[in-house]
Amino acid sequence: MSKLLHKELALAAHPNLFVFSLLGVLVLVPSYPYGMVFMFGCLGPFITVDYGRETNDLYYTSLLPLRKRDIVLGKCLLFAAAQLGQVLISLPFAFLRVRLLPAGNPAGIEANVAYYGFGFLIYALFNFIFLTSFFKTGFKAGWAFLWAVIPATICIAAMEVAVHLPGLAWLDSVKPADLLRQLPILAIGLVVYCGAMAAAYRVAAERFERVNL
Repeated sequence: MSKLLHKELALAAHPNLFVFSLLGVLVLVPSYPYGMVFMFGCLGPFITVDYGRETNDLYYTSLLPLRKRDIVLGKCLLFAAAQLGQVLISLPFAFLRVRLLPAGNPAGIEANVAYYGFGFLIYALFNFIFLTSFFKTGFKAGWAFLWAVIPATICIAAMEVAVHLPGLAWLDSVKPADLLRQLPILAIGLVVYCGAMAAAYRVAAERFERVNL
């Protein structure tokens, strides 16, 4: 698995993948819709897959002593590495934001426990739809992105709007008591993300086995 990931990062990854992963630092920007961070976490992997289509990455990889499902696994690992990396990069800046900007984020949700839980749900939805759609053919990245980005965008908008509702104000809080209430959202997000990635790999691998490159 490490060799598959190394191949993806060293040979297949578009430079924007690394740039967009670094955009986790945007949680430090005042009055910014932080849901956009997760959108960048979806755009980076998509651009890499689209770039790979133009450079015949799948065809090149298929010439290596690998099974087709290993090719799918490599892409799944790439998605997970980019997104988890983005989350880890953003965490120090989320803590720093609380100290520098304690007044909160008027543009939407605060970068708190619930925020990351919702983020994993958004990643899970996008990854499952995109990967399973793309590997039906191995080249229709644009259509796969369209099918995946629409529901992901709706989820981001819902997250940003929900915190403005009076009954859900605790989702926008960084108070210790409210952060504890948000922990189940983070736990659910992590479980769904892991399950969605496993399911995406299984379904996408089965579909890609039937593709004639």
